[in-house]
Amino acid sequence: MIVDTMAGIRVILAALLCALAAPAEKRIPVRVVVVAMFERGADTGDEPGEFQYWVEREKLDRVLPFPQGYRDLRINRSGVLGVVTGVGTARAAATIMALGLDPRFDLSHAYWLIAGIAGIDPADGSLGSAAWAEWVVDGDLAHEIDAREIPPDWKTGYVPLRRNLPYEQPRRDQDAGEVYRLNPALVDWAYRLTKDVRLDDNDTIRRRREQFAGENAQRPPFILKGDTISGMTFWHGKLMSQWANDWVRYHTGGRGNYVTCAMEDTGTLQALTFLAKARRVDRERVLVLRTASNFDQQRTGITAAESLAETKIGSYAAYLPALEAAWRVGRVVVEEIASKWPQYRDRIPE
Repeated sequence: MIVDTMAGIRVILAALLCALAAPAEKRIPVRVVVVAMFERGADTGDEPGEFQYWVEREKLDRVLPFPQGYRDLRINRSGVLGVVTGVGTARAAATIMALGLDPRFDLSHAYWLIAGIAGIDPADGSLGSAAWAEWVVDGDLAHEIDAREIPPDWKTGYVPLRRNLPYEQPRRDQDAGEVYRLNPALVDWAYRLTKDVRLDDNDTIRRRREQFAGENAQRPPFILKGDTISGMTFWHGKLMSQWANDWVRYHTGGRGNYVTCAMEDTGTLQALTFLAKARRVDRERVLVLRTASNFDQQRTGITAAESLAETKIGSYAAYLPALEAAWRVGRVVVEEIASKWPQYRDRIPE
């Protein structure tokens, strides 16, 4: 009996040693992750959202089940991986964290391109334009009192966390998720690489931009550097745009300039920040590109409420041109990195 038991133990130990010695399943090396926020229907062949042009034109043909995230993943033969986060900071954070911890992928050297549509401040840009952000500011983390109860000497009812007054100084420097700064050298590189990309213009957006004052609002679509604010609330109007300018200026210590408004990027960046601490990703390899599907405020002659009623997904004045711009500008960066991987794998471009 003792002999049989010892023989059984030796068999089990041998099996364990063989299992330990066997090579682990090879992880898929990813060169670039393209992060879209929504898709309206199928990934291909119907009315597009932010993901469809990437799937069809970058040949993201291989579908990878992703039940722990918002939508299945797609990847191509060049190591470009596409993910859809879902709308809002909560879904974005959950999806990106799930992707970063997925054992199938090696994301240690991957670059991340967040590419989606946004509202734009007419003081800075025009419909169909594309803005590379260096600063991403959270528009949700705050105290707030109702507008009907704002003291007469307050500019807004929004107050920074752990402060008693709007824009109270000194500003808190500790990291509470209110602001993220991207690698400025990488942002500059992406801007220089793409600044001359031609963007689509048409009569619809031409007529709409003529209803706004200012040189930048009336320019044909162009590429610029400009910062973005993220929040779960889809806000709209001239006064809210002024708040966004002040809020970004406050949280960046005057170094950032609000240009676009969106809903997910701080959630994505919070997840990437935690994943970088776990050495799963490199936070210095993140880019945010937002393209203008609509202005963030009303045109001359109508109210903010009337303008908001016109501002529905799919019916934005520059919806399709903005989707086109996100792919057309973003693809230059994606294909540069993916096609010259030996150059960019271990060295971030400057």
